[in-house]
Amino acid sequence: MVDVPSIDQHVHQRLMSHPHDRSGHRRSDSTWLRERWEDERSRVLVVAGARVAPSEKGLRWVTPSQAPDGVRVLLGERDGQADFAVLTDREYAAEDWVGLRGLFPALLADTTDATLAFHAIGLAEWHRATRYCARCGEPVRSAMAGHELVCDNGHHTFPRTDPAVIMLITDGEPGAEDERCLLGHHARWPEGRFSTLAGFCEPGESLEDAVRREVAEETGVVVGEVTYFGNQPWPLPASLMLGFTGRATSTAVECDLDEIADARWFTRAELRDEAASGAIVLPGGVSISRSLVEAWYGGPLPGSW
Repeated sequence: MVDVPSIDQHVHQRLMSHPHDRSGHRRSDSTWLRERWEDERSRVLVVAGARVAPSEKGLRWVTPSQAPDGVRVLLGERDGQADFAVLTDREYAAEDWVGLRGLFPALLADTTDATLAFHAIGLAEWHRATRYCARCGEPVRSAMAGHELVCDNGHHTFPRTDPAVIMLITDGEPGAEDERCLLGHHARWPEGRFSTLAGFCEPGESLEDAVRREVAEETGVVVGEVTYFGNQPWPLPASLMLGFTGRATSTAVECDLDEIADARWFTRAELRDEAASGAIVLPGGVSISRSLVEAWYGGPLPGSW
């Protein structure tokens, strides 16, 4: 196959280039924050629970005067224009509001909006889940423009990010016609949906060992060499997806059935033909899983979730 990057691979590369300035040094500047909030040129993304309003061009922004009450979060500044989020109750959301997965088609058009959405929804998930101090049990309040939580005893809580590995495992001579990749079908997914394997890194474990352990636990396949591919924020609710490729040293598949109901090896021709026929459906949108698969395949593949 010719190595032609897909649209989704370009989106993933742009997501990793940090296109929005988070302006962290402004989070404690109450005067600057007040002035920007009073400036009607500023934009506000309303997050109701973990849902936002989409638009054909990405996200639906409002002015500060149009925003509802809620926790104000500074997302950053670009060309003198400040971007905020307001975190409010989920009941505020209208019927057409969507979660992060539902935003993917719109976010393909504007990866700056994508990183702002990841930022805002990730903080919204953290605020929703963190109501009390883990050290003393007292209620917490927002500080540092939404990026810290503080209790009356002065204990500070910071946003949590959980490292998760996501990996494409291959077998055979790299680039050969009969080289294969391993994809899995989760027990809770609709029939035909396949994706790369994934799992969380455990305490005291390297990322490479997490790849090997998760693949062995879920499919029984033993992995040797592991190579870093890239990463992607995934605030559902608080993960950082760390992408890897790995080379199998065994190929017999024995699924754990608790998480992975089926796992199969695909050659490039099989993957193309089954995706084209709809027999299998691959991840889409801005998912790093799609980038892993298409980077190995060598170009765009048909169909997506």
